[in-house]
Amino acid sequence: MRPSLHAGVVGTLSVMLALLAAVVAEAQPALQLWISGDEPIRVDPLTRDVLGPIFRSSPDPAGFAFGPDGYVYVADSYLDCVLRYDAQTYEFIDVFVPAGSGGLDGPTGLVFGADANLYVAGAWSNNIVRYDGSTGAFLDVFASEGLDAPHSLRFGPAGDLYVTSEANDRLVRFNGQTGHLMDILVEGGELDGPLDLIFGPDDLLYVSNRWTASVARYDPLTGEALGYFVEPHAGDLHWASGMAFGPHDGNLYVADQAWDQVRRYDGQTGAYVDNLVYVLAPTFLAFVPEPGSLLLLAGGALLLGRKRRA
Repeated sequence: MRPSLHAGVVGTLSVMLALLAAVVAEAQPALQLWISGDEPIRVDPLTRDVLGPIFRSSPDPAGFAFGPDGYVYVADSYLDCVLRYDAQTYEFIDVFVPAGSGGLDGPTGLVFGADANLYVAGAWSNNIVRYDGSTGAFLDVFASEGLDAPHSLRFGPAGDLYVTSEANDRLVRFNGQTGHLMDILVEGGELDGPLDLIFGPDDLLYVSNRWTASVARYDPLTGEALGYFVEPHAGDLHWASGMAFGPHDGNLYVADQAWDQVRRYDGQTGAYVDNLVYVLAPTFLAFVPEPGSLLLLAGGALLLGRKRRA
C-alpha cells in the first residue's frame, strides 16, 4: 500500500506541476528588452526586432522601474516628474509624482524599496527623494550626504541603498531604512563619471562609467575594486550608460549613449560580442519580464489568473 500511495502522490504532483508550467507558459509574455532614450523602444533580444515604442508622452525618459502594482514608472528629467504607464499596453496612465515635488530636480534612476515606496535620484537636486508608493505623495528627502549628481540607485541584498554619484566619482552606500550615510564605498580609481549600477549573477556590483566608456566591478560589502569587467572602449564603446544582464544568455548588455547602440559583452569574461540594436541615445535598460517576476508568476500563476478574471 505504501509504495502505491507514494506513486499516486508523485503522479498527482507531476500533473499539477505540468498544469502550472502550462499556465505559466501561456501567461508570461515573451522576453523583451526595454530601452529608454531619445526614442525609447522595446526589442526582442533573440531576433533583434524592434517591437514598438514605449513611453510615448515623455519628452526625456531617463530611468524606469516596475512597481509592485505591475505598472512601469518613468523618471522624466525634462519635466522633473515621474510618469506612470501600463506595462501591458504601453499607454500613459498619469503623472505619479508631480513636477518638482519635494524639490526633485533632474530625476534619473528610481527604484521601489522593501517598504513599497518609490526612491528617486535627483541629479540636479543632489539627493534621493522618497515618495509614497501608492499615491506618489512626497514623504521626505531620504539621503543626500556625499552625493553630487546621483544617477542610479539599487538596494543591495542586505537592504542597503547603493548610489552612483557621477560628478565626484563616488559609489555611496546608505542605510536602507534610515537613509544615513554608511560610507563612501568607492571613490576614484576606475570610477570616472559613474552612471548605472547593477548586481550581477555573481552578486558583485557592476558600475558603468561615462568618461572611460567602461564597466568596473566591485565587492559590494567591502568596496574592493576587482578591475574592469568591460575594458575602456571595448567594442567601440564610447559612453557606457544603462546595463542589464540577459536572463536568457547571461551576457551583459550596455547602452552606448554616444553612439546610439546597445552593445553585448560576454557575461563571464566581459569580452565584446556584438551590437544588439540601434537606438537614439539609449540610457537605461531592463529585461521584461524581470527574472524575479517570473519566479513570482511561477508561484502564483493560478491565483493571478483568477484575480484578473474577477
